[in-house]
Amino acid sequence: MEEETLYNIEIHKDDNGRYLGKLFSDVDGEKEFKNEHLDKLLRDMTIDMQLALDEFSNRSTMFTDDTTTTK
Repeated sequence: MEEETLYNIEIHKDDNGRYLGKLFSDVDGEKEFKNEHLDKLLRDMTIDMQLALDEFSNRSTMFTDDTTTTK
């Protein structure tokens, strides 16, 4: 099985103590998240990734399911 990178993630802390998170993916492009608390930033980023992957999974099954049957 070949390994595939789904997301690249960057997290930085600015001079004011706020965290900036960036998600990079081929599917969604670049998204930015900001929060004063690292745990909340990670939660928001994780939820966004999960929703995107669920949506992608649902779209993929729509194309692979064979709903027509012949008798």
